[in-house]
Amino acid sequence: MRHSVAGYKLGRTSGARIALRRNLMKQFFTHERIRTTKAKAAAIRGEAEHIITIARNSANAGDSEKLAARRLIASKLGDNQVIQRVFDEIAPRFANRNGGYTRVTKLGPRLGDSAEMVILELVEE
Repeated sequence: MRHSVAGYKLGRTSGARIALRRNLMKQFFTHERIRTTKAKAAAIRGEAEHIITIARNSANAGDSEKLAARRLIASKLGDNQVIQRVFDEIAPRFANRNGGYTRVTKLGPRLGDSAEMVILELVEE
């Protein structure tokens, strides 16, 4: 039984799944918009919003909380340039927004295998 087992397997082993999520989130925060399948977008959307929330809430925190937030996000992303971009550019844009930082727009099926394609992007205000 699969009771209380969260996340999407995406047809990969655990290591490949972790690497895929990490790379998708790095590209998402670097370009602020990615074109991917619906399943992959659903797999990273919640975690990407959680990362933005952590960065946004750490702006008003003390030094130790800021460091803890950066280390927590570093464990999920692993790239210092992306982490700096999240904290310095992306999170301040959403300081007055209570969630819902991303948007998923359907594009239709991919020609090769008819996988449902979407655009996952940051919401502009």
